[in-house]
Amino acid sequence: MIQKLRGSNQKGFTLIELMIVIAIIGILAAIAIPNFIAYRNKSFCTQAESDANALAAAIADYFAIPSHTGTPAQGDLNGGAGMTLSGTNTCTIVGADPNLGITITVTDGSGRCPADYQGAAAEWDGANIYTKRIEP
Repeated sequence: MIQKLRGSNQKGFTLIELMIVIAIIGILAAIAIPNFIAYRNKSFCTQAESDANALAAAIADYFAIPSHTGTPAQGDLNGGAGMTLSGTNTCTIVGADPNLGITITVTDGSGRCPADYQGAAAEWDGANIYTKRIEP
């Protein structure tokens, strides 16, 4: 049938073939773009969680020195060099007595972590704040 449409000219594509290819590309884009946006937004949540884990590791390293007995500030970590967080994330380190535990909170500065992702994990408070508790 395509041979009849083309006639004696065997070069190139017919308009119908091009329209079918464009329609297929449009359908694939309609499926892929929303998924890509969702994955990208979840990456902001992962950045905050990763920052909290990095802070927990730096705090553990801080307490490896015997003279360090109090709760460190962010600037005290990494040998006094401080911690650099992802993007515009901010953090607080709270614990009056480190022997009772330390609470790390990281705020997603972008505000783009999806609410459904935050609602699925107890560590998220729903207001772009991720909390990690370190127990002695």
